[in-house]
Amino acid sequence: MSTLINVLKEKWKALKAENPHLRIRNAAEQLGVSEAELLLTNVGNGTTVLNSEFAALLQEIEKLGKVIALTRNEECVHERKGIYLNPDFSNPHGQVFVGEDIDLRIFINSWRFGFSVVEGDRKSFQFFGKDGLALHKIYLTKDSNETEFDALTEKYKASEQSSEIVIEPIAPKPAEKPDSEIDVPGFQQAWKDLKDTHDFFMMTKKFGVSRTQALRLAPEGFAYKIDNSKVVNVLEDASENQIPVMIFVGNRGIIQIHTGEVKKTLWHQQWFNVMDPDFNLHLDTTKIAESWITKKPTQDGEVTSVEVFNKEGEFIIQFFGKRKPGNPELQEWKDLVGGL
Repeated sequence: MSTLINVLKEKWKALKAENPHLRIRNAAEQLGVSEAELLLTNVGNGTTVLNSEFAALLQEIEKLGKVIALTRNEECVHERKGIYLNPDFSNPHGQVFVGEDIDLRIFINSWRFGFSVVEGDRKSFQFFGKDGLALHKIYLTKDSNETEFDALTEKYKASEQSSEIVIEPIAPKPAEKPDSEIDVPGFQQAWKDLKDTHDFFMMTKKFGVSRTQALRLAPEGFAYKIDNSKVVNVLEDASENQIPVMIFVGNRGIIQIHTGEVKKTLWHQQWFNVMDPDFNLHLDTTKIAESWITKKPTQDGEVTSVEVFNKEGEFIIQFFGKRKPGNPELQEWKDLVGGL
């Protein structure tokens, strides 16, 4: 282990002694390093470096049984218990798990580092981008198969267990084009002609608009800005009226989706939380910069969503009413959003 790693290990140890409940992500921020670099200070003592066969490993995760899937961004944490079922890794641009519980859209090209991590009685697989930022974590529960966890760790263990990695910064997003350079009439017509919500992202690419710029330039009646405080009302009202929803949270490496009712909601400082047996959500409301209601045409009728962004214009969280392709949107969901 290099001197630099040893120094970092001692600094982290001292920080944990001062604050035993400090999360690794916050510790990394305080120490000016990435979370992946902190994990590497424990290689051979709880941290096992995995090889880069992430797709192959993920397609065997079902063997673990019921686990916790955790995806987060800077503003929101999405945790869902379940079994990783129905993997489809045939599309190089996006891989999926589609189950009632674990529902994921994965962009594996953004995944650079993977670790098997044992912290006391907690076991997990953790995956990071090239900047060392956590993209996705899979935690074992009391119902998981620990023997399979150990077997998968051994199978996908990197041949070299080095504590050295090269962290690379993520290229900044290109600057937003001025509105005057956008074909606004063409863009608005393309929006009106949508047949599937999944085509929206490609439409923004085609016209060279950012996500929030797209909402600002939307055809009349298709996007409305709302007060950021209303985002909490979406969860509170859905809980109170037992309206099943779809909640999307993601980062550049993955989108994780919860579908179903939301039961228990509560505040803790600036965080608004859902604390249900199989689904937890933690949203830092102070980091919401813009919130929008959007309407997108589909073959099954109009689909309404609530979309929430940070100050960089990046997506934090998105809400839909529960819906399957081929079925119209729930009227209860339309009424809930109309009430915002």
